[in-house]
Amino acid sequence: MNLLASLRYLMALDKHRHFGRAAESCHITQPALSNALRTLEREFGVVIVKRSRTYVGLTPEGERVLATAQRMVHEHQVLQEDLSSKVHRPNGSLRIGAVPTAVPIAARFGGMLQVLHPGIVPAVVSMSSLELETGLENLSIDLALGYTDRMGLRDVKLNAWPQYVEYYFLLRRAATPHAVELQIGLPLRWRDAAALPLCLLSPDMHNRTIVDAAFVTARTAVKPAIETNSILTLALSVVAGGVCSIMPGALVGAVRGYRELEALPLIDPEIKTAIGFMSNGSAGASRALEAALALARDAAWLRHAAANSGLMLA
Repeated sequence: MNLLASLRYLMALDKHRHFGRAAESCHITQPALSNALRTLEREFGVVIVKRSRTYVGLTPEGERVLATAQRMVHEHQVLQEDLSSKVHRPNGSLRIGAVPTAVPIAARFGGMLQVLHPGIVPAVVSMSSLELETGLENLSIDLALGYTDRMGLRDVKLNAWPQYVEYYFLLRRAATPHAVELQIGLPLRWRDAAALPLCLLSPDMHNRTIVDAAFVTARTAVKPAIETNSILTLALSVVAGGVCSIMPGALVGAVRGYRELEALPLIDPEIKTAIGFMSNGSAGASRALEAALALARDAAWLRHAAANSGLMLA
């Protein structure tokens, strides 16, 4: 039995929660996947998968095997990448998850990291806060850029590297296009913003929780005209006209080139939210991850991110 292959099949089944789709993702037949899992059960002497006509879930023993599988596969990948790397030339993939509002910063970070270390292949993925935390826990991502105030919500040790503070703006079309690019207008109260037609992120996003809490603090309620889980939709809906949106500075910086837009700082209350990189503190770090963390701690990188995003540093 190829133990690592069988553990990967178990991880695929947990991810897809369907025997056929799990087998397809592993490029094997469904009977081959089922046979490998039965062999795994004989190896450990426990039932791992709850038996039914369709996938039901894992037994408690299966959950323990899955947790060990995630660590073993992760450590195997770290070892492979370390053995193929030289001390000053790290190689390998680096999976970076980012909450939607931080994707522009994560993209710049991945680009700068690749320039500094051509052997590293960053993969930047937009994820909700819950998906980020799950990804760090099960080691499906190496690094997360998100809301560090949520770190205590899970029973998993996380390390954090503060990056910047989110400030919030109302994005709207300007009465007259500006000469060069998007301009910053006069401050606007949250209460006044609530009276406008708004495109907001969907309720499953942590950013929406922050925005809703700001409206509650301002003693007003808001009913969005449009909801989305896409930051691109936030911006383009305002460009199309008819609605406004609420965005943190990182997203405002990403649409800076639209001279027909303007951003108004939101006040009363002034909301500031800490954003940082996070990694699993109990997992081994590859040389690629170590290189990324070194960049995350670099003051020059922080200045670059701030200059290109209109952000205030943490």
